[in-house]
Amino acid sequence: MELYGYTKTSQYTMKILHIYAGNLFGGIETLLVTLEKERNLCMQMQPHFALCFEGRLANELRSLDANVHLLGNVRISRPWTIWKARVQLQQLLKREQFDVVICHSCWPQAIFGPVIRSNHLPLIFWCHDVPNGKHPLERWAKRVIPDLVIANSLYTQAAVPKLYPKVNSDTLYLPVACGDIGNDSSIRHAVRAELNTPDDAIVIIQVSRLERWKGQSMLLSALAQLRDLSGWNYWIVGGVQRPHEAEYLQELEVQAQQLGVSDRVLFLGQRNDVPRLLAAADIHCQPNTGAEPFGIAFVEALYASLPIVTTAMGGAVEIVDDSCGRVVAPNDINALSEVLGLLISNPSERATLAAGGKLRAEYLCNPQRQLTQLYNLLSTLQKAEVVV
Repeated sequence: MELYGYTKTSQYTMKILHIYAGNLFGGIETLLVTLEKERNLCMQMQPHFALCFEGRLANELRSLDANVHLLGNVRISRPWTIWKARVQLQQLLKREQFDVVICHSCWPQAIFGPVIRSNHLPLIFWCHDVPNGKHPLERWAKRVIPDLVIANSLYTQAAVPKLYPKVNSDTLYLPVACGDIGNDSSIRHAVRAELNTPDDAIVIIQVSRLERWKGQSMLLSALAQLRDLSGWNYWIVGGVQRPHEAEYLQELEVQAQQLGVSDRVLFLGQRNDVPRLLAAADIHCQPNTGAEPFGIAFVEALYASLPIVTTAMGGAVEIVDDSCGRVVAPNDINALSEVLGLLISNPSERATLAAGGKLRAEYLCNPQRQLTQLYNLLSTLQKAEVVV
């Protein structure tokens, strides 16, 4: 099988370089940690990680004994930092002899794609966001044509032609592992004691970055309509990583006070014990006001047997169906409040949806199956036999 100059041959061990910035922590970073943590499920792949910034991602990868290579801090406004990082990547490619290189998002594709191309290595662009082809960074990335595009959802894949209209693409739902945290009931009690939350409270949890389109403000407004319904609490999990997120956090705190629900809302910040928090909650709600490309947080909540409530847009509708959750129309605060009120008041409805969670998560994101699928996709780009 030919694909952009490479032929598929028999199965072999593949040395893969994943390139990303590394200065934030969200869905892409969670994927990269998963690729290392679950590498034993597909031993044919040997992952390496090239990052530009120190931070939580680099630390978590190192804690797993991953092969982490730092290319140096890059600022687009400082061209010499790009040149230095490209030199570092060039040396790394010659030293390590990788079989395949994957750029995660437009930023590394634009900055490092030319170096990979000059070394005649198979280049994969992993599309984690929905492109429109017009953003300056996207226009820069469009200059470097990959051999294959991997999209994290069908919704994302539909937009790939705006970047690379002539490149083959495949959808690969991200591998997501079920958190192994032991006895759920004892963890539930311990976490709630730590957070001064009654054992019998119905906890609505949201685990996401502090981005406006993630819908925290909408959820506060919906819960304000349920002020007279006793027994619920709202945990907001996600810390400030950029200045605009600090501003948004302050707005949310003020909003909670003005709506009269601040005593029932906890801002938990950045956490590294998300599986414990999910095990201690009752409902996962993320009412996006902008389309989610995929949504690892939904899958993690399904593994924790939490009913999901979200809005009917983007990749979320590929994850959440009637077996495990409920979707409402975008920006419909009244509908969101109604669904949450029903779930808060109806334990049997929560239990029914909770029962379908793990099966749905396994069906979509079983790590062994998804990693094997990734290996099969990358095998089509084996560099050992170049078609002249």
